[in-house]
Amino acid sequence: MATGLTKLPDGRWRLSTDAETTLIAPVVVIAAGGGSFQPKRPPIAGIENYEGKSVYYAVRKMENFRGKDVLIAGGGDSALDWTLNLAPLAKSLTLVHHRDGFRASQHSVNQMRELVEQKKIQFHVASVKELHGANGNLEAVTLTGADKKEWRHTANAFLPFFGLTMKLGPIAEFGLNLHENLIPVDTEKFESQTAGIFAIGDINTYPGKLKLILSGFHEAALMAQAAFKICKPNEKIRFQYTTSSSSLQKKLGVS
Repeated sequence: MATGLTKLPDGRWRLSTDAETTLIAPVVVIAAGGGSFQPKRPPIAGIENYEGKSVYYAVRKMENFRGKDVLIAGGGDSALDWTLNLAPLAKSLTLVHHRDGFRASQHSVNQMRELVEQKKIQFHVASVKELHGANGNLEAVTLTGADKKEWRHTANAFLPFFGLTMKLGPIAEFGLNLHENLIPVDTEKFESQTAGIFAIGDINTYPGKLKLILSGFHEAALMAQAAFKICKPNEKIRFQYTTSSSSLQKKLGVS
């Protein structure tokens, strides 16, 4: 994910990423859609202190949960899928959902209920109220049942799957002149008010904007023409059509 953007003295741009890589280019094109999908954080006090150590919003390596007391919260496909996949690895696995109904595929729900009947996992109609532990290491949670009764449940790994939300992310800190989290552009080059930075697709805005894939292709084509002139000011654009250009057909493998 792009995390930082700065302009260099020679007019080029330095882009940094969360993978600690650096890219330098004369032009930056932002094609971020409406933003990045980020997991919804449960409304549990202090949960951020456990994130990355014992609270996870995605499973990167299943082996990290081997031999652990895993608690999964949610009622969608992600919650059910990881309940089924992690059950064989975990020391114990418990699924909690605020109601005895799910938005996941019925096959997955049936498999989960079979594991419950076989006492291989637990399922509670409940919600997570509080986390207990120290230094980011979860030890237990307080669960609240449908009858409002509370109890303490042992868990050292918590996976909440409460859906995703769209956020603009670090782009908001790039110093662009945003309008309602969108980047205003012209309709000739689809360049932002910052020279050398273009925006195409759902992330941009202009009079008459239609959020269609078709519109995005049109915007990209005009942007590319303008970007070429910045990247190679001493070269002339050789405009070609795939229907008649043998060189383009050769590159596409359709000659």
